Amino acid sequence: MELLFLAILLLLMAIALGSGYPVAFALPGASIATIALAAGTGHFLAGDVDAFFHQDGPSQWLSAGVTNLRGVYWEVERDTLIAIPLFIFMGIMLQRSKIAEDLLITMAQLFGAVPGGLGISVVFVGALLAATTGIVGATVVAMGLISLPAMLRNNYSKSLASGTIAASGTLGQIIPPSIVLIILADQLASASDQASTLRKTLYKDATGEIQMPSVFDVTSTSAGEMFLGALIPGLVLVALYMLYILVYAHFKPNAAPAVPREGALDRAFFFKLGLALIPPLALIFLVLGSILTGVATVNQAGAIGAAGALLMSSYRLTEGKRGSFLPAILALLSIIAIAVVTTRFDTNIKSEAGAENSLGITIALIASATLVLSLIWSAWRAYWIDDTLKGVMIETAKATSLVFIILLGAAMLTAAFRAFGGEELVRGFLDSLPGGFWSKFAVVMLVIFLLGFFLDFIEIAVVVVPIVAPILLSDPSANITAVWLGVMIGLNIQTSFLTPPFGFALFYLRGVAPAIVRTVDMYKGVIAFILLQVGALLIVANFPPLVNYLPNRVSFLSDTAPPPRNPKLQMCLEDYVGERLERDGAVLQSRLDAVGALDLAALPDGLGEEVGESLGRANEAITLLGDATAAAKAVAEATPAYRPQHLEVRDIEERVRAVASEIEERRTALSRIRGEDKDEEREARRATIEALDARQQEIAAEIPESWTEIRAEFVKLTKAEDLARTQYRRAADDAYGAIAEAAGMLASTDAITATGEPLDEILSSLDGGSEPADARAAIAALEATLSDMAGGDSILSNVSDARRALDAEEPDAVAAIAAIEAARQSRTDALAWRGSIEPDTTVALIDLETSLRDTLGIRSQQRMNREQALHVAACNSGHTDVSLNF
Repeated sequence: MELLFLAILLLLMAIALGSGYPVAFALPGASIATIALAAGTGHFLAGDVDAFFHQDGPSQWLSAGVTNLRGVYWEVERDTLIAIPLFIFMGIMLQRSKIAEDLLITMAQLFGAVPGGLGISVVFVGALLAATTGIVGATVVAMGLISLPAMLRNNYSKSLASGTIAASGTLGQIIPPSIVLIILADQLASASDQASTLRKTLYKDATGEIQMPSVFDVTSTSAGEMFLGALIPGLVLVALYMLYILVYAHFKPNAAPAVPREGALDRAFFFKLGLALIPPLALIFLVLGSILTGVATVNQAGAIGAAGALLMSSYRLTEGKRGSFLPAILALLSIIAIAVVTTRFDTNIKSEAGAENSLGITIALIASATLVLSLIWSAWRAYWIDDTLKGVMIETAKATSLVFIILLGAAMLTAAFRAFGGEELVRGFLDSLPGGFWSKFAVVMLVIFLLGFFLDFIEIAVVVVPIVAPILLSDPSANITAVWLGVMIGLNIQTSFLTPPFGFALFYLRGVAPAIVRTVDMYKGVIAFILLQVGALLIVANFPPLVNYLPNRVSFLSDTAPPPRNPKLQMCLEDYVGERLERDGAVLQSRLDAVGALDLAALPDGLGEEVGESLGRANEAITLLGDATAAAKAVAEATPAYRPQHLEVRDIEERVRAVASEIEERRTALSRIRGEDKDEEREARRATIEALDARQQEIAAEIPESWTEIRAEFVKLTKAEDLARTQYRRAADDAYGAIAEAAGMLASTDAITATGEPLDEILSSLDGGSEPADARAAIAALEATLSDMAGGDSILSNVSDARRALDAEEPDAVAAIAAIEAARQSRTDALAWRGSIEPDTTVALIDLETSLRDTLGIRSQQRMNREQALHVAACNSGHTDVSLNF
């Protein structure tokens, strides 16, 4: 019966959508109606409102739908959607202020003289508008009104012209900032959590172990990562479009002829070109650059984009009038002033110290006020000139409401779909497909492509993605990243704007195209571009680093980069260390031998003995890394023979679990049968359960008897690799600490020596009866210096005692003097043992620490250096099959 109500749910939704009923009400309406129908049927036929639900009952699933609905607005972790109205405002404002029109006209003049150049200019401008507006309808309409007549007038093929404009207008769906990427990031964040739970369950079922290693877990994504991941695939798509037009023009020059340039390429033209091109490029740099560099979140970048669009509209709407550029100039000067001040001064008001910082804060406040004034001035102009601001705000509100209401309706639909076992049905179907992950993925991509013929991109993103994404992300055989899956779905959804019968880009273009361009010409024109989009999809599918590398690179180079001890980084870091040892191992070994031959007895507190132990552990770590590499090679050699048997047995076990799940459902249904007149039905159900039990045993018997032994042999190999890697990591960690401490102490000799003068000055100040405040400032400065100094702990401790004595309610100058005297003695002791160390010993230890820091000592660092981060980013950009661990 659950399947019947699932069919009713989908049928109701299809009827509502097909009849033109608003999507925002069709989705939740079909859900609520079906849940109510199932509850009523269960009450009258079975005496239990929960009878015809896959799990739980109507109240729980309605509550789940409401919880999902509320989560769109009220979950703190899902604040990404705030960026949607900001980017919509930015796009509509740039379109209404005719910035797009200026771009098209200028670029057409620049490229038109090249065969196919007019088409290339349309693609180029489409890419720029995609990175600034992201509004498909506005972009297609603008380019259709401006470029299509020019292309037809210059004898361009009607199909090529219309196809180029329609396809270029859809670039806003994949080139960031894109609304669809934000929606996908939001949906995939929830899907990743579900996928993580599914994978942990799979690991427990397969291995019997309760805790799954974190290295096998599913990683979530964010809108910022989606923007980074989609950037290169978007540019690949732009390159394919341009290449196609050039090839088309080469073989059919009459269909895409060169356009004679009107006017000379003089100073006036290039000034106009710069004015049309530089501000949008600057806005793209500010919006995307702030995200790429980690300066701003996606929401903050959206605010930057909205403010930049407002400033650009100000001078464009008042073009030719006196003072038209004044607000933009004021804003630019303010931004420059703020940037300079924040790099030269400490502008934290709470920690203000000194007249210099006060000056910086004052300048920053004036510049900020000027920036706000320029924005208000620009908004005032947009408000009064052609009622632009009002129109933009209304369109922004409409578009934002559309997106959010569909999101809310889809939350209800997803809950209803799961209530009737739809998710289990989809998972079972996909898991039953031969070919593993890639057959599942191909089917999902095909379904999304076909849905694009009939549904809007938002509907596909919010209805299909929550159902299929957890299934695909949880599959360990490909171990794909959420950002890669999101970009692949985004590229696929992009085709929905071009595929008939409901290709929205075609409808937008049809509304502004002259009658000479027939609808069939448009359909013919977009076929090649649809194939190019599918080609881009295949390219990205076969080269995951096109998506994964840039997010990894930015993440690992950022201030919030994961530390080198992060479990997910270890394999790639060990690969890096192996390469370094292969290249520079002889140098490291010679330095280890050199330090091993030294007499380190003069080092304090038994540090010399610890250094000796570290040398032994370093040599051991080098050997263990070789053992780990050999163990990994043994696993790789055994994998081809083991994998088919593993897949066969895991498939059998999956079938066993499926039957077990069906048995559990049958038993639940049996327990709900009430009444003495239902004995016959109960017996029939018991017989069915017994038959399923027998079937379960038959399937389990298909597992080869040799499987246990085969599995044990392979597990033995993998555990040997894990053990070797664990032993290497422990040895490497032990190898670095003592050597780094000794080298740091010896390297700080000059710095320790330099503390003598400030200590003398502080003591002189205290002995002379100066005010405690005067000495306190000098003590604080010395504390800051000593806190970063290796081997200065004892001096720092005494100096801190002096500060505390002066900070007391009744400052104790005598205690402070005693503490400073103790600090001087500590300094004398520290220099005494350092003076007994030979210079060659100091050089040898420092050289060894330098070699160890970037090899065996990586895990002991706070963060990776640039070379390491780039290596790990590239190493982690592919997809690694981890299914043999399940």
